[in-house]
Amino acid sequence: METPNAGFAAIYRWRLHPGMEDQFVEGWTRLSKLFLSEHGSLGSRLHRGPDGIWYSYSQWPSAVTRSDAFASGALDKEAALLMQAAIAESFPEISLEPVVSLLMPTQHSNV
Repeated sequence: METPNAGFAAIYRWRLHPGMEDQFVEGWTRLSKLFLSEHGSLGSRLHRGPDGIWYSYSQWPSAVTRSDAFASGALDKEAALLMQAAIAESFPEISLEPVVSLLMPTQHSNV
């Protein structure tokens, strides 16, 4: 079985303070756009689960690219503070190695 070129993915999970969802989405969107445009991210998605937990999925060319991007410091301190203030609980990140990729780029975007 072939491993696709997208070499690293991660899932992030949070429980948010009620009423702070819009603030979290704003901060997450701003930071994710910076990772995409300036730090090598291959893109990300933010999801709200039926369990009340928010999930983010991001892809990177490699674990090193992702690590370097996160080590570069606060890309947008205000956006990071918006996110942090909205988070009631963070869960451990899940690192994934893609094995088969059948995702298609979407034409629809809420961002």
